[in-house]
Parts: sequence; structure tokens; C-alpha cells
Amino acid sequence: MFSGLAPARRRLLIAVLAMVTVAVVTLGVLLVVPAVRDEGRPTDQAAPGPVLLVPGYGGSTGSLAGLAAELTAAGRDTAVVPLPGDGRGDLTEASAALGRAVDAAKERTGATTVDVIGYSAGGVVARLWVTSGGAASARRVITLGSPHHGTDLAGAATDLVTSACPLACQQLAPDSDLLRRLNVDETPTGPTWVSIWTDQDEVVTPPDSAVLEGAVNIEVQAVCADAVVDHGGLVGDPLVRAMVLAELAPGDPVPLGPGDCQRLQAAG
Repeated sequence: MFSGLAPARRRLLIAVLAMVTVAVVTLGVLLVVPAVRDEGRPTDQAAPGPVLLVPGYGGSTGSLAGLAAELTAAGRDTAVVPLPGDGRGDLTEASAALGRAVDAAKERTGATTVDVIGYSAGGVVARLWVTSGGAASARRVITLGSPHHGTDLAGAATDLVTSACPLACQQLAPDSDLLRRLNVDETPTGPTWVSIWTDQDEVVTPPDSAVLEGAVNIEVQAVCADAVVDHGGLVGDPLVRAMVLAELAPGDPVPLGPGDCQRLQAAG
């Protein structure tokens, strides 16, 4: 195709085509590499790091003290993350607080990633943190009774007496702007995800609002049919604590079913 060109012009055209080829290849690499990093698991599932526990609406860290103590006794470096104010403010600010706690835990321990347990609204906080830049710092996120699609209680409070429903309450209403943005692409990326919930939840209504597409979803009663666990019990019930420990183990998270009930009850 270059035979009719003068030698100098032919050399120039060949050089230009070579540069264009290099540019296209380089651009392809730049476009592909971030996508690969964002998909699947960018962290080593065999190497658990510190565990950070995020409280629910109201920010009570005391409710997580028992679970934190059990994790510590199991040999895990564990910390409960205090939320700004009274835990009823902007959940995006709470996610920033989680990010700072993660950075501190990594610096303190030398770990490259952490595991996060979010109780109730704390699970939504964990999702906000992951989607705002925390994905590469998390190995696993476990949510306990988290209203990933909102709770009708918050929706009713917002509709009836908005002034009595603080900002976090409004953000947990099923049709809130925050949840709509968070659930545009519901399937989570980055760390591996587990959602544990109870069909006897009286705070997250309906209870299956805790089901998160793309996560390992575990209904407590689908594992032990006779389990009596309400919303508050998700952080204190021995069976649920045994589930949490099982799902934090090295390797991939695992589905749990009736065949695991006796073993988990004994462990709890």
C-alpha cells in the first residue's frame, strides 16, 4: 500500500501509524485495567485483617461490645467505630468516620485490608464507605439486619412527622434519595458481602429489606427454623454470633442452611 509513495513520505507514514497503534494499545490498557480492578475481589480472601464494627441508628457502641469481645477472644483485632454526633445525622458523614477508622486500623496493625460488620443502619454506612472509595481496603463486609432498601418505620415517620425524624431516619425511608442512589446498581463490588437477617425483625420492615443482591444472604430462620431472634438479638444471639465468626473465616463466605444449624448452635 506504500509502494507509490516517496521513501521519505513512506517512512513518515509508517512512523505515524506506529505511534497511533501504541496510543490505541495504551488507551485500551488504561480503559481495561481499572475495570478489572473494580470487579470481583481485589483483596486476598485468605488473609483476614482487623475487624471494625459499625453501630446502627442512634450510634450505640455498647450494643456491639459483646460481639466485639467475642471476636477479640477469637484472636481478631477488633474495634467499634463511634459515629459522629448521636448517630442520627447524615449517614454519608458516618461513612467518612468509618473511613478514618479503617485508615487508623490499617496503620496500627500494618494490615492492607479490614473486615467490616455493620449492624442495622451501620450496614448502609458500610456500603456508602465502600462505594465512596473504600472498596480496595475491605476484604469482607457483613451486615446484620440492615435496611438496604429502607424500612417502612422510617418511611411512616417521615410522612407523618418529618420534624421528629432526624436526617438518618429520613435517609432510611424506602424512597429516600440516598437509598435510590445507593441501589442504582445494587450488586456490590470490591469486598465479598454477607447479609444476615431475621424474619422476626420488627425494626427493619419488611425484614427482607436486608436482602442484598450479589451478597451471600442468610436468613437466620432458614438455618435454624426454631430460632427466636428479633432486631436487637442480631448482635447478641449466640447463634448469630457463630454465623458471624463462620463468615469471617479465611476463604470465601459460605451459604449456611439447616445442615449447619446444630453445629452453629453448639459453637454459639
